Amino acid sequence: MADVTVKQLADTVGAPTDRLLRQMKEAGLGHTSEEEQVTEDQKQILLAYLKRSHGASEEAPRKITLKRKSHGTLKAGQGRAGRNVSIEVRRKRTYVKRGEADEAPEKPAAPASAGATQSELEAARIREEEQARKAAEELARNEEAERKAEAERKAEEERRKAEEEARQAEEERLAKEREAEAEKAAQQQNQQKTAEEASPVSAADIQAKEQSEQKGGKRSKAKDKDRRNDDFGGKGRRRELSLKSERRSKRKQSQRQAPLQVDQQGGEFKPTEFISREVEIGEVNTVSEIAQAMAVKASEVIKSLMGLGVMATINQALDQDTATLVVEEMGHKVKLVNEDALEEKHVASLAIEGETSPRAAVVTVMGHVDHGKTSLLDYIRDTRVTSGEAGGITQHIGAYRVQAGDSDITFIDTPGHAAFTAMRARGARVTDIVILVVAADDGVMPQTEEAIQHAKAAEVPIIVAINKMDLEGADPDRVTNELAAKEVVPEDWGGDTQFIRVSAMTGDGIDELLEAVVLQSEIMELGAIEEAPGQGVVIESRLDRGRGPVATVLVQNGTLRQGDIVIAGESYGRVRAMLNDQAQATKVAGPSQPVEVLGLNGTPAAGDDFSVVTDERSARELAEFRSDRSQEHRQAMQQAAKLENMFANMAEGEKRILKLVVKADVRGSLEAIVQALADIGNDEVGVQVLGSGVGGISESDATMAITYGAAVFGFNVRADKAAKTMLEREGVDLRYYSVIYELLDDVKNVLSGMLTPELREEIVGVAEVRDVFKSPRYGAIAGCMVVEGTVSRNKPIRVLRDNVVIYEGELESLRRFKEDVNDVRNGTECGIGVRNYNDVRVGDQIEVFDAKEVAREL
Repeated sequence: MADVTVKQLADTVGAPTDRLLRQMKEAGLGHTSEEEQVTEDQKQILLAYLKRSHGASEEAPRKITLKRKSHGTLKAGQGRAGRNVSIEVRRKRTYVKRGEADEAPEKPAAPASAGATQSELEAARIREEEQARKAAEELARNEEAERKAEAERKAEEERRKAEEEARQAEEERLAKEREAEAEKAAQQQNQQKTAEEASPVSAADIQAKEQSEQKGGKRSKAKDKDRRNDDFGGKGRRRELSLKSERRSKRKQSQRQAPLQVDQQGGEFKPTEFISREVEIGEVNTVSEIAQAMAVKASEVIKSLMGLGVMATINQALDQDTATLVVEEMGHKVKLVNEDALEEKHVASLAIEGETSPRAAVVTVMGHVDHGKTSLLDYIRDTRVTSGEAGGITQHIGAYRVQAGDSDITFIDTPGHAAFTAMRARGARVTDIVILVVAADDGVMPQTEEAIQHAKAAEVPIIVAINKMDLEGADPDRVTNELAAKEVVPEDWGGDTQFIRVSAMTGDGIDELLEAVVLQSEIMELGAIEEAPGQGVVIESRLDRGRGPVATVLVQNGTLRQGDIVIAGESYGRVRAMLNDQAQATKVAGPSQPVEVLGLNGTPAAGDDFSVVTDERSARELAEFRSDRSQEHRQAMQQAAKLENMFANMAEGEKRILKLVVKADVRGSLEAIVQALADIGNDEVGVQVLGSGVGGISESDATMAITYGAAVFGFNVRADKAAKTMLEREGVDLRYYSVIYELLDDVKNVLSGMLTPELREEIVGVAEVRDVFKSPRYGAIAGCMVVEGTVSRNKPIRVLRDNVVIYEGELESLRRFKEDVNDVRNGTECGIGVRNYNDVRVGDQIEVFDAKEVAREL
């Protein structure tokens, strides 16, 4: 290093010049001016003086202390009474450096004024290195001695362990020999007893034999005692081996045959070998269940979930995909378990093949109250049943069969349409044709509209029966016009609906009505397989005081026989008896035939599917499984049916529809609301009014809303107790309004939330390329000047050349003065690296923009 002046040295060490000159004078240096030169040797002399003045020693440390800890186990006691004790061995060694007087005569100290020469300093350094090397060699020798002692100790433990195992093996061998000897003696005694019973002997002979056996037994016991003493090391180690101790020794021996490899570290035992397990993953799994299946702590599973970006607690439920990722992340095998295995197996068993034969049509009669629906059914039944069955026979069930020409027709009476709605809710296509009864003197009424809505929702063809044509005030043209306004257009007007004018009192038009039903069924080509296990749907069920649960079922496919085991929804049982629609006992029911079934363990719900199963055990398991799933599904639907969450469950790319059931106090308000709701929406969202009417919200309205996933709006009306209870139980949204604008505003807000948000771009910064550099790591680096806004690292960018976008991507790096930065402001230079793009040129512009989602409104 070049010499420096006193002033430069003072600036370097941060001390005043006059104080530095005073210290140099005290150290024996003759510097008096701040411009005089200071050599390297003079710096060393000054440094040595300052160290001595502050009490520092120039000698190397004269003592080194080394500490060491080791952990292990030590067996205390002998035999089975011994136990392993964790021990900790602490060692401490101190190494002291010998003084100069022990190695060589004391040398006179060099005068401080003259300073130490370079050769003397080098010699001192060499001596210190030699001393450090010797200390390191001594430490290595001590560690080698400790390792040898540790190895000898482990070898001694292994030897003692082997001796213990050999001794226990010898004990087992002796125990087995004694058992064999005892068994052999018992066999000999049995043989001897048998021989004595076979040949008579005298009492004297028996007494002499017993005395000899006693003497021999004493001698054998003494010999056995001596032998045990020899085997176990003399008198002081005698033991009695009972059957219990022998079993205990065998159990310990089996446990010692495959010892677990563990690390003994601080008394804590941790398995060193990882065990990969097969973990069953269902549709829903809690963290504790997954941890238990993998035989690990729940905290480890939670830690793995945090690594995957999922925050969970020990009782939180995970879906199947997340649970699979966690199990595979922790090195175990995944076995996916389908919880619907019972249901899938049952559905697979219902798949039948065979020759299809025509079946009778299933017809449901609907209509408003007092429009003649019941009279029409009674007339058809009384005139179309076979002779001997007509008149005076009470109809026990809500379904029966009649004959129309060469065809049979099955009619289902569903008052209030409850069974029909429940069937539709469970996806059962029971009804083939709907007969809509409308009174010619009354026209279309609210329940008529409800029947039309049900039929259209189920996509079932309608045949209109204009009843009460025998009355003077009958006006069938008005009925036709009103139905056409409800999109039920007659064939004469170019529609697809048959209109038949009938009279339930005189019987006029009944034949034409039945012919229309037969024609419609022929067009539909209805068929079923008869030679197969029966399956169908439950129409209604009740609990009879004398007969127990009674279910009315409609066979849709196959044949139901007495004695079959059936499952219907959450109920099951063996068919003890069947009654047809004339209350006559029958043993066989074919397709499209309604029967009453006795023998179920409960009353299934209307619309539940029923089918024949092979055994009662599988039916019971499936019924219990359905009951559990029904409870889970009801809880899940309470959240899914909320109005605020409806749009989250809709598929993307489709028009999103908000389904409503609207009830109002007067017809004018209802028509205004329905018309205003129809005008709200666009190509992406819309409103569909499934049901509307005048009056309070009834149970049928609630059933429709639950079935089709709709919300219920009441305008100046309220729900009755039954409807309100049903809606609250199923979690369907129910809202009341008194101002029409509030209703429309709420619908607009919901539809706006269902709209896809709009993406808007905002330019936040522009940088102009002034120069281009090459980087081995990032490729082309653009030296830029920010001319507008702020350039950010984590935002998308575009590269413009002559005001034309040539590339769109993101930044690879953003630096300023060789430091990575997140933002560079206007008027500042920076270096920009564009990811996967190296064709940056001088004069290009790099535009940074930000894309934001903006909620759209109607």
